[in-house]
Amino acid sequence: MDKHNYRPGDVVELTAVRKSDLGIFLDAGTGNTSDDILLHKAQQTEEIAVGQAVKVYLYKDPKGRLTASMRLPQMQEGQVARVEVINTTRDGAFVNIGAERGVFMPHAGRRGLPKVGEKVWVKLYRDKSGRPAVTMEVEDELRRASRPAEGVKIGDTITGSVYNFNEQGAFLFTKERFIAFLHNDEILERPRVGAEVTARITFIREDGRLNISMRPIKENAMDTDAEKILNVLSSRGGQMPYSDASPPEIIKEKFNISKAAFKRAMGRLLKDNLVEQREGWTYLKNNEGGE
Repeated sequence: MDKHNYRPGDVVELTAVRKSDLGIFLDAGTGNTSDDILLHKAQQTEEIAVGQAVKVYLYKDPKGRLTASMRLPQMQEGQVARVEVINTTRDGAFVNIGAERGVFMPHAGRRGLPKVGEKVWVKLYRDKSGRPAVTMEVEDELRRASRPAEGVKIGDTITGSVYNFNEQGAFLFTKERFIAFLHNDEILERPRVGAEVTARITFIREDGRLNISMRPIKENAMDTDAEKILNVLSSRGGQMPYSDASPPEIIKEKFNISKAAFKRAMGRLLKDNLVEQREGWTYLKNNEGGE
């Protein structure tokens, strides 16, 4: 194979032909020693002897020279993986695929604005110049890699990482390789693309995909919603101008719950004799506050 056919991002097996103070040179197969590729001491995971064949990852050093490393990437061209963002720039970001150098993610390949330290799903590919690059557009690959859900039932919790959003909600890929959909109505706090989410299974579709929810089951939700009402009452000195008669949009704005959920929680508080309602206002019991 001609040396000039080797490209940054290639994983190849080359033979060590000579040593130097910097490291060991690998035969590029051209018959010209000036074409030999340096495997620097710092890029060796074990000592290499002349004559030994070694599997290496090729990349460009700061001077643009093709260089070798024994630190091999965790993924190959066309594959997808969940990797860490290690740097961001105006033009895109760099991710760690386990190789000697971070791989560039152009702006067009981003979903949202990933931050340093976050993990995101990416696919490795070659850009027009032949350099390795990644994109967060992975839905087709994850669909092919997924399998129908089995061994789970409605009510179970499951953990997955977000790989895409649409107008209806978020799509997650779980550790079991299931695809799960989280509808906007079932989201308590919008997760970032790449974030891990643990949620409850609410429906198992015929095709083996899952519908999930971050909201607690109704009984627990009622406790949570009742606590919200009591907190608002306490913060307002034991009285508030909201009751079962308040419009749904006001309830949503003030308590971030639906009118139906508000009425269920308020019903529990009334039944437990913790609050009372008068003329559109709600009062904590044993509170003498007026209107």
